[in-house]
Amino acid sequence: MVPNDVTDQNRSIAWLALGDSYTIGEGVTAEKRWPMQLAAALRESGIDISDPKIVATTGWTTDELIQGIAVSNLESRYDWVSLLIGVNNQYRNRDVESFRLDFRNLLNDAKHRVGGNTRRIVVLSIPDWGVTPFAVGRDRPVIAAQIDTFNRVKEEETHLCGAHYIDITDISRKATDSATGLLAEDGLHPSAMMYGAWVERVINIVLREP
Repeated sequence: MVPNDVTDQNRSIAWLALGDSYTIGEGVTAEKRWPMQLAAALRESGIDISDPKIVATTGWTTDELIQGIAVSNLESRYDWVSLLIGVNNQYRNRDVESFRLDFRNLLNDAKHRVGGNTRRIVVLSIPDWGVTPFAVGRDRPVIAAQIDTFNRVKEEETHLCGAHYIDITDISRKATDSATGLLAEDGLHPSAMMYGAWVERVINIVLREP
């Protein structure tokens, strides 16, 4: 895995992580966010990678992420871009087709930032917050069905783009209570342990790419 710019293979890998609370790591310390855990794991594998640039805020929907990217001081090129967004579209009952258009725009922006090499884009599926203690009293089957619908859109658009789609929703659905160790103290967001399980899936993809 070398930098996209073959004329400068001695520099560190640059990773841009885009998303919401699941990327900023609500409820865990900065080094336990999944992009930071991924960077640490890659370094252990002998990969020279800088700390990821994270553009993410708790509560962001796709349109808010687009706005956040526009006002962030970002480089024009990155070696990898990850994208984990959509849970707040579902939570706020946003339209699925509007989500599709926003998500397609985000993928196009990511494609530009990796120089057209869509194999350097990683999309993670939306976790299912409906299984968590936070969702007690809510219609959990409806939440699950809606998240599955949003994830189908993500998967379709990711494959059309030629990027990697990584399903981590099944992992999130194991986080039914605090005893699992998969939840932060708020009973909603992932713990460092759950983020580590995501990283195990992401790193397998990353290490296979030339």
